[in-house]
Amino acid sequence: MSSAATPTAVRFTDVSRHFGETRAVDHVNLDVPDGEFFTMLGPSGSGKTTCLRMVAGFDHPTTGKIELHGQDVTGLPPYERSVTTVFQDYALFPHMSVQQNVAYGLTIRKMPKGAIQQRVEAMLELVQLPGMGYRKPSQLSGGQRQRVALARALVTQPRVLLLDEPLGALDLKLRQQMQIELKAIQQRVGITFIYVTHDQEEALTMSDHIAIFNKGRIDQVGTPAEVYEHPATEFVAGFVGVSNLVRSPLAETITGAGQTFSIRPEKIHLSDPKSAVPKDSYSASGTIRDVVYLGINTRYTVDLEGGGELVVVEQNLDTTSMDVMAARGRQVRLTWNKSHVRLIGG
Repeated sequence: MSSAATPTAVRFTDVSRHFGETRAVDHVNLDVPDGEFFTMLGPSGSGKTTCLRMVAGFDHPTTGKIELHGQDVTGLPPYERSVTTVFQDYALFPHMSVQQNVAYGLTIRKMPKGAIQQRVEAMLELVQLPGMGYRKPSQLSGGQRQRVALARALVTQPRVLLLDEPLGALDLKLRQQMQIELKAIQQRVGITFIYVTHDQEEALTMSDHIAIFNKGRIDQVGTPAEVYEHPATEFVAGFVGVSNLVRSPLAETITGAGQTFSIRPEKIHLSDPKSAVPKDSYSASGTIRDVVYLGINTRYTVDLEGGGELVVVEQNLDTTSMDVMAARGRQVRLTWNKSHVRLIGG
């Protein structure tokens, strides 16, 4: 993934971390390109947070090597690494003002007061909190406290910023707003952000590249479009968004081959059972068993004549909730372009 034109910020070489018999991280090899917004995505217990902690120096590999910008830091303590971490709980000092919180890292480095003031003001401007330096954390909203934590992490000018599910405590609308802001800030400061989350939407929204973690290993690394449109494993297909996994014998009935394939629900079209199959398309017939109206779109579950089921998602362009609910029990033909089928495994 990295090249001579894009230096590597973080490199894992055959890294494992064992806790007794548990292999939290199992032979991970990974390059994080410099200057990217890179996300480690996976369910709880998949190894992503352990990897982040090893980059920070809070934990160390059982075996393997970790490099930061070409330097072996495997055994170095956190204070000898040019990285900073932002946590979900903000970890702000409640007795200090916003300005004092942001300035803390510069103060313990004994930077001149004038330079500290100048840099703190620049950071508060960056995170859209100008003029808020006199307030205490208790006087701020959750989103504002998260911005302060981000400013405090960036003010020391680390080469890599680590973010451990920092938006998890925010409500949905604020989380979506902060996703856009975080990406914009990363592009402005130009340093490497490594972001840990179990939220697929967050990963797809912000990332330049995503590493999908599964049981201590990495199943796939790619751009958001690559991991969504071309999942490398059944796990990736099912975890990143929603996907229909079709196995034999149904797969063979539909495609003529026995190999498991995935097809995204939004790629499938519902039509009359007697309608013609478009050129270069696969098709299957069935009966709508379940309908879930979601406002902007509707999710249909279709029982197939050949056994099994497919989930279909269609936008509600010309239909109402009454229209879609009446579809339950209707016989339909499902069609999808052959180019949208993704073969899984060998």
